[in-house]
Amino acid sequence: MNDKDKFLHPRSRYYGQVTPENLLFNANLQEFAQRVTFISCLETGGKLSPEQAYQEIRALWKQLKRSKKQLKIGEISISGSGES
Repeated sequence: MNDKDKFLHPRSRYYGQVTPENLLFNANLQEFAQRVTFISCLETGGKLSPEQAYQEIRALWKQLKRSKKQLKIGEISISGSGES
């Protein structure tokens, strides 16, 4: 990745519980945050209407929720917990 890409698309290190699902969701979450920032800047600069910005962010939010559900993030696993 060159310097311009690192500047425009920074990635933060993940400090949570390391699982493939958590890492993938973290990447999705970082992309969501980045894209919301870009959309906000475009709206502030008059390149997008407030309604367009809202619709774009709403669509991104739905994608993030779908990702969370598909990756089963936040679901409590009963199997293997030792409880009956």
